Amino acid sequence: MDNLIATTPCAGLLPITIGALILTEVEAGVITSVAPHAGQDKSVSAVVKSAIGIALPAANRTTSKGSARAMWFGNSVAFVMGVALPDVAGAALTDQSDAWAIVQLNGAGAEDVLARLVPVDLRAAHFKKGHTARTMLSHMTASVTRVGPQTFEIMVMRSMAKTLVHDLSVAMTSVSARG
Repeated sequence: MDNLIATTPCAGLLPITIGALILTEVEAGVITSVAPHAGQDKSVSAVVKSAIGIALPAANRTTSKGSARAMWFGNSVAFVMGVALPDVAGAALTDQSDAWAIVQLNGAGAEDVLARLVPVDLRAAHFKKGHTARTMLSHMTASVTRVGPQTFEIMVMRSMAKTLVHDLSVAMTSVSARG
């Protein structure tokens, strides 16, 4: 009989440090997709807020409190991360916990790294802490969120974890070589 061992999407791939840049894996815990039914956005947000202390975010934003975080994910859909949600009337909930590879890129030059891979202006003047975007990263569909002055969280489908780490490490090497 085979012994199956649970691993994270980036197991054996991270962490990586190149120059001043650090790429690490993020373990978000429970991830639940919340898709309010038509016309139920406000009531679902209120129920979520009473359950976990944060409302669902506006488009291209995140909300957080303690270990609970909600991230806009497009078309009135949000991902609630870090806490389990009870059933929410008026919304479809889907467990996404094992579907995503999440990494954090931190350090001086993080914006430059992502500028090589993402067709969105992620400079701090335009993309502030708590902003998030669904976009392409190289050839992968991704979610990019600014979580600090020089820190970004990047999510791609779990099956793309190795490609994500490769593409980011190549760009990190290129940016670090300039310094």
